[in-house]
Amino acid sequence: MILEIIPFELGPLSNNTYLVADSESHTAIIIDPAFGSSAVVKTCLEKQLTIQGIWITHAHFDHIGGVEAVRKHFPQAQIALHPLDQSLWQDGGGSQLFGFHMKPLPAPEILLSHKQNLPLGTTFFEVLHTPGHSPGHVCFVLHSQKVVFTGDLIFYRGVGRTDLPGGDPKQLYQSIREHIYTLPSDYHLFSGHGPSTTVQEERIENLYISD
Repeated sequence: MILEIIPFELGPLSNNTYLVADSESHTAIIIDPAFGSSAVVKTCLEKQLTIQGIWITHAHFDHIGGVEAVRKHFPQAQIALHPLDQSLWQDGGGSQLFGFHMKPLPAPEILLSHKQNLPLGTTFFEVLHTPGHSPGHVCFVLHSQKVVFTGDLIFYRGVGRTDLPGGDPKQLYQSIREHIYTLPSDYHLFSGHGPSTTVQEERIENLYISD
């Protein structure tokens, strides 16, 4: 079953939010709903999709700003988050560092773990724990379509920042080398900001990661 991947560029920080849909079961998940995710909800309603999950790569405020809007229309959607980012989640995603405060969000129903499999319809995603940008950062790998949702771990010719609380440059580089660069070269990387890329391109062109 081929899943449809619909990207949205949302919010003041130009976040990439991803809607991944199974047309057979009319179910979908949203990865990292940013501010302005009412646009994603509108698309779901137009396509008659039911959101079964809200999957969070990490709990920084710009990646969770649209959770409330999604849950308003799809209260059954279960939030999935790694436990090491729970304190960040409960603290409004670090929003106070940027001059505002987000109100508390619902507690996650699914606590993610390394190598866990998450279903969408009859298809499964693999969870990879990839700390460095935040302690509980994860990537979601859709092996059947050679796709990785990398959050803010790695970007097109760049890497995630490590100067926020919980960031660790050594962990970030290790996560990329061990969990991204070991994937097949033709896997596509869909990150939290900016254009998509591939494992092969970043191995060759990403100057932030070197041996």
